Amino acid sequence: MKTKKGFNLRTICGENIIVAEGIENIDFSRIISMNESAAYLWKNIQGTDFDVDSLTKLLLEEYEIDEATAQNDAAQLVTKWQEAGIIE
Repeated sequence: MKTKKGFNLRTICGENIIVAEGIENIDFSRIISMNESAAYLWKNIQGTDFDVDSLTKLLLEEYEIDEATAQNDAAQLVTKWQEAGIIE
């Protein structure tokens, strides 16, 4: 998987927000907000190929959690990103 071109993480008023840049990505009907761990993952995978396992590895490197929790969290996040249309 990859992040879709034109979706970039910005910090606006202390919130991590995905901003769509480029005419093909303009959709003002929803705002994509990310918590700290999702923003951390986005920063580390933007522009690269990734999968649930690579997200799991990043979570394990950054946070003190067990592998099963990291794997579950990564899988749920990928599903949410797919639903939001920000990865392909």
